[in-house]
Amino acid sequence: MVAVTAPVAADPFLDGGELDCLIEPRNVIKLGAPVDGIVAAIEADRGDAVTKGQVVARLESGVEEAVVALAEARAQDAFDIQSSRARFEFLQRKQDRATRLKSTNVVSASALDEAEMEARVAQLAVREAEFKQHLAKLELKRAQEILNQRVVRSPVDGVVVERLMSPGEYRHEQAPILAVAEIDPLNVEVFVPLTLFGQVKLGGGAVVVPEQPVGGSYAARVTVVDQVLDAASGTFGVRLELPNPGHRLPAGIRCRIRFKK
Repeated sequence: MVAVTAPVAADPFLDGGELDCLIEPRNVIKLGAPVDGIVAAIEADRGDAVTKGQVVARLESGVEEAVVALAEARAQDAFDIQSSRARFEFLQRKQDRATRLKSTNVVSASALDEAEMEARVAQLAVREAEFKQHLAKLELKRAQEILNQRVVRSPVDGVVVERLMSPGEYRHEQAPILAVAEIDPLNVEVFVPLTLFGQVKLGGGAVVVPEQPVGGSYAARVTVVDQVLDAASGTFGVRLELPNPGHRLPAGIRCRIRFKK
C-alpha cells in the first residue's frame, strides 16, 4: 500500500525567520511653556500617567490673573449700555411727540428736526456703548489666552519619563519642564535583510514577541518602509505600529519579530 501524506499547512510568515527588533515610545515630547517665567508648580512626576489636556505644570501668573480680573470686570460692565438705551428711549418718545404735534402745526419743523437728530445721536451712542463692551469681551479673551500660556498641559496620553525642572527655577525658551512618552500605540523598529525588500509592504502584518520577563506575542502593522537602503549592512529600516491599550507593554524593550505574507 502507498502511504498517504497529509498536506503541510502553508507557512503564513515570510521566509526571513525571526528578526531582532526594539519596542519604543511613539513619541517622547519635552514640554515647556510658550513664555518665560518662574516655575510655580509641577503637578506630575516621573512615572506618572497623564492624559491629553491634563495640567502638568504652572508658571507664576499673579500679574496675568490680575489683568484677567480687570478685563472681566470691564466686559461685564453694562452701565454705559443701559444709560445710553434709557436716553435713546426718552429722546425717541420726544421725537414721537414732536411728530404728532407737527401734524397739528403746534411745533415748528426745526423743532421736529432737532428732536429727530437728538434721537439719532442717542441711537448711535447705544451702538457705541455696545461696541465698547464687545471690545472689552475681546480684551478679556486675550487676557485669558495670555494667562493660559503660563499653564503647561500634556498634548497626549502618556507617561512622564523625566522631570527636568523644579518649582522656583526660571524657565526660558530652551528649558523644557517635563518629558512625556506616548506609549499607545508603540513603535517597533527593525532592520530587515535586503532579500525581503518588496515583500514587506505598508499595512502588512507581523507578530512581535517582547523579550522576557514581558513575553507574549502581539500583532503589529507596518507603517514605514524605508526607500533608502543601507548597502553596508545589507538591510533597510521598517517601523511598525503596536497597539498598547492600558499601557500593558513597556517601551524600550527588545523583541523578536516575524512578518506575515
